[in-house]
Amino acid sequence: MRRFLKACLLIIFCGFLLTALPALAETEVDDVPRPSLSEGLNVTDIPAEKVDQFVTAYLHVVDLIDDRSEDLQRAETEAEFLQLQRTIEAAAFNLMQEAGLTREEYFQLLGLANADIEFRDRVLAQIEERDR
Repeated sequence: MRRFLKACLLIIFCGFLLTALPALAETEVDDVPRPSLSEGLNVTDIPAEKVDQFVTAYLHVVDLIDDRSEDLQRAETEAEFLQLQRTIEAAAFNLMQEAGLTREEYFQLLGLANADIEFRDRVLAQIEERDR
């Protein structure tokens, strides 16, 4: 239950990734082009597999941020902070890719979870299911 509540708060809070990393979110990792999720797709049409991949990536990214936030707070210089931030971002992007998502897909789904109550509920239901 603790993880579920944390995830609820972090889905809303993690919107900062959309504003803090816009240039990185547009950078494509894969060489294989994939269709955009937002191209004429209704939230109810997002396949369960994509939601599952997003939840997997999201939970790993949340854990990564949680694990490394103290390191960021302890950074003594701006250069050290920025280097840690880049390292964390790279690790987060690797986690997204390992879950089967491109950066673009991850950020689209994160934005959708922040903006669409129906999709957020769908994501939170999967998170709660995994927390059992």
